[in-house]
Amino acid sequence: MAVAKSVEGPRKVCFATIGATASFNALLEAVLTRTFLDTLEKFGYTDLILQYGKDGFSILERFRESEERVSKTTSNINIGGFDFNRQGLGQEMRAAKGENGDLEGVVISHAGTGSILDALRISVPLVVVPNSSLLDNHQVELAEELSKQGYVIHGSLDDLSAAIQESEILRKKPRPWPSSNRGDDLSGRGLAGVMDEEMGFVD
Repeated sequence: MAVAKSVEGPRKVCFATIGATASFNALLEAVLTRTFLDTLEKFGYTDLILQYGKDGFSILERFRESEERVSKTTSNINIGGFDFNRQGLGQEMRAAKGENGDLEGVVISHAGTGSILDALRISVPLVVVPNSSLLDNHQVELAEELSKQGYVIHGSLDDLSAAIQESEILRKKPRPWPSSNRGDDLSGRGLAGVMDEEMGFVD
């Protein structure tokens, strides 16, 4: 986890992840805009951590170079990142959840079921942004259904600032995962079974 500078007082982390498989440069570019960073600062965030995948390092570097050319920082947000962690993203998810006196932040994720479940199990506010560049995927349907049921915020690349505002509301009324209207025994059903049951796709 890379952090630009030390922070005095409690941290509040926004963690953005694009997953390990497909590139999602549009999401990385969206969270590195002045508008989005200003929104993070408005809501008290101190850190933006990016899991940028195999192709995203250049986007972060271009952002840093642009900041250096104008001889100023876009905001007071500490920005760092890494390609992928084979040990998983638990450390970053927990940082967004807030530990050891830190404040609860938010996770912004592609609509991969693995990343979604990781965040839901930690019970951190989650913004899900479908990757529309993928062919034959159901990410939009997944994001819409989970948002409809109150688990996540369905984020748009065009207005992630609105999603950050919505996350402040979501954290005040979180819905536990697994939902309390069924047992917590997930054995034997696997990931697809858990998602299908939660979304009502069971017989």
